[in-house]
Amino acid sequence: MAWDTEGTQRKIKEAAVGEFARSGPDGTTIERIAKSAGVNKERVYNYFGGKRSLFATVLRDELAKVARAVPVESFAEEEIGDYAGRVYDYHRERPELNRLLRWEGLVFDGEVPDEESRREHYGHRAVAVAEGQENGTITRSIDADHLTFLILSLAGWWTAVPQVARMITGEPTEEEHARRRASVVEAARRLARVP
Repeated sequence: MAWDTEGTQRKIKEAAVGEFARSGPDGTTIERIAKSAGVNKERVYNYFGGKRSLFATVLRDELAKVARAVPVESFAEEEIGDYAGRVYDYHRERPELNRLLRWEGLVFDGEVPDEESRREHYGHRAVAVAEGQENGTITRSIDADHLTFLILSLAGWWTAVPQVARMITGEPTEEEHARRRASVVEAARRLARVP
């Protein structure tokens, strides 16, 4: 019987997303990840090395998923508020990514794993904003890189600190999520509006 290497790796990464999002890379163990995945821990070490390497792999995969799910080419053509709404939707459905990013910020001093390729990931969005600025559809009063960061923050902060969102805006019912999303879209439009 052939070993399902891809399936095993997928199960390990899925388990790692949950464990790392819940406890961070320093708060969980390879043993817990392996148990959650239903494999022995030697498999985890064989496929991914240690926890830091597995954490980097998981975060890279999660960032690739959001890039595929919420693509953007140019804000000369796409409306930035609609994009912000789609980013909000993604984070609402997959809050683990925000948790992983928060853990990364807490655990790593200085450069993070895959930082250079991640700069490209985020840089692509800043280029899309700059194209909107060149086209006259987005304000030039905020630099493209800052505007990119602000838009991503508007859309993602709701799941980064859900307890604060709940305390300020109430329980996250479907009605409240619709209200939050509408606010994100409108705030992004106002931020980017050409005066």
